[in-house]
Amino acid sequence: MTTVTTRAPAARRTSQALLLSVILAGQFMAILDATIVNVAAPTMRADLGATGSGLQLVISGYTVAYAMLLITGARLGGLLGYRRLFLTGLAVFTAASLMCGLAPSTGVLIAFRLVQGAGAALMVPQVLSLIQVTFDGASRGRALGVYATVISAGAVVGQVLGGLLVTADLFGTAWRPVFLVNVPIGLALLAVGARRLPAAHVRREQGLDVPGLVTLSLAVCLLVVPLVLGHEEDWPLWGWVAMGLSVLAFCAFLLVERRTAHPLVPGRLLRAPGVAAAASGIFLVMAAYGGWLFAMALHLQGGLGDSALRAGCLFIPAAAAFGLTSLNWKRLPARLHRPVIVAAAVVTAAGELALAAALSGGGHGEPLLEISFAAIGAGMAGTFSPLMAVALARVAPADAADASGLLAMMLQLGQVVGVAVFGTLFLSLAPSAHAATVTSLWLAAVSLAAGGCALPLLRTRRDPG
Repeated sequence: MTTVTTRAPAARRTSQALLLSVILAGQFMAILDATIVNVAAPTMRADLGATGSGLQLVISGYTVAYAMLLITGARLGGLLGYRRLFLTGLAVFTAASLMCGLAPSTGVLIAFRLVQGAGAALMVPQVLSLIQVTFDGASRGRALGVYATVISAGAVVGQVLGGLLVTADLFGTAWRPVFLVNVPIGLALLAVGARRLPAAHVRREQGLDVPGLVTLSLAVCLLVVPLVLGHEEDWPLWGWVAMGLSVLAFCAFLLVERRTAHPLVPGRLLRAPGVAAAASGIFLVMAAYGGWLFAMALHLQGGLGDSALRAGCLFIPAAAAFGLTSLNWKRLPARLHRPVIVAAAVVTAAGELALAAALSGGGHGEPLLEISFAAIGAGMAGTFSPLMAVALARVAPADAADASGLLAMMLQLGQVVGVAVFGTLFLSLAPSAHAATVTSLWLAAVSLAAGGCALPLLRTRRDPG
């Protein structure tokens, strides 16, 4: 009897470890593909003859689709089952990765990047849900700790892995392996996941807000597309008209949300203490983050002539600082958890200012470059991670999935807008040696604004627990 009793928990732990490996590997691939293309962008430009706006669409197309469908993906998981949606999203993501790797032109690549983002949006929201229904107690805490580590590592690994794959130029395929690497991994995860993922509970009390999805998607596209294409097209009239119409589309979205029975963003979420301020701060942090990665990848390779591998490796100090900060900020006394957001935003801005000084001479400015990258990574983690925690702390359990979807959407939209705005700024100044310096100064301003969003949080009560 003792042997049976001992083996049962051991078997359960093994099953949980395998499940966690599968779903976090899917999560990791989704995060990886938001950044792995940055380092490969100059090679794509040369191979496909892509314009600057085309490159921005290759990068932003993924995150636009990803951001727009995240909340819907979370809602569909509740309606149809977390396992089914995870596997469906993973299959779409894997197939789209194959087509991206085989794309013969920039237009085809952009189209399948949109499909790839849609697959990621179906897959990623199910990860937390599967953790919640599979783990409990201390094991859930450990699972969430690994989840946080994967999120913090994914972005920078994308930069480094992208550099390795592009530099290797496997079989003369240049940039294509940055997409094709997902295919064997995705197929393996599908085979294991189909056998090991549990058939989780289905929540049928919530419907799908199609009008909200359509109006929000329209609003974002009307805003982002002109920002991405404006510089290349010399800021045509249609772009300004589209951006004006985006304001009306956002207003229409708010009206639709007030009238629908199952809104994408329930009003009570935004009324929860700290959610609106934290969501705004997350948007600005990720705008600075997305713009920084895109502009620096182009500057290091195009302006300074670095190889893709060297450019990717220069981001390692930022990744290490981001990971260490995101995993350890909770060790601070609870009374400092909110003030650290503002302090970290100041650190980020200081890092951007140091970066501007390092690049002002026209070279790498080492070792100040690596120091400033590390400061930026630590500061962004110290702003982003506590903002997420504050935003979710007072959300009712019934709204947890929608709150996670909302914050994930703000995270992705921030990156899209950051790439569009700061990419346009950098490209409009390039090849001037001052392009990276001026961009860094504006990034510092946005980072400070993100910290400013946290100031109202300092006057609210401490989070429970």
